[in-house]
Amino acid sequence: MFLRISSRKQRELFSKPRRSKVGLFPWLMSVLAISLIVGYKQIESYLVQPDAIFVLGGEEERELFAAKFAQQHPEIPIWVSSGSPEWYTKKVFAKAGIDSNRLHIDRQAVDTVTNFTTLVEELQARNINSVYLITSDDHMRRARVIGEIVFGSRGIVLKPVPISSGREPESLEKALRDGARAILWVTTGHTGASIGRELSEN
Repeated sequence: MFLRISSRKQRELFSKPRRSKVGLFPWLMSVLAISLIVGYKQIESYLVQPDAIFVLGGEEERELFAAKFAQQHPEIPIWVSSGSPEWYTKKVFAKAGIDSNRLHIDRQAVDTVTNFTTLVEELQARNINSVYLITSDDHMRRARVIGEIVFGSRGIVLKPVPISSGREPESLEKALRDGARAILWVTTGHTGASIGRELSEN
């Protein structure tokens, strides 16, 4: 009798951890999958040689930096999405000796999500498969989340080029919010721009 009870207890002791391990397996696989995707994207962006420079407007420093960066990459075109007045942007790049034929200025975007959604089709039509993504370092996380979704949906790879700002990174909440808006655009064609403005104001 004592042996039977001991055997039963032993089976219970050994079976409980087994069930716990089975329960953890899906979570571990999810974490592993996400880690692999993130790692792959980082390696991909490191190895890629971009076909264009993509500048997110919003701060003068980004355009000044991009003009100098374009001097180091003289064979590829430049897209500037919103930002400074068009005449000023042209002046910055002209002063840096950048041929005006290389420069494309687009004024459609009203926020970071639309920086990407308003130009992704044009870049795809021009067979642009990868871009240098230029923006401030505190803004880069949110820009990458959106860009990986919007540009990634068209097979365009990002190579981040952050500009030092001396500021703390934006909140993760902003990145997740705009990531959700980017997914909305991919699935429905709508950016939820009005929702984004309301949330920013509150």
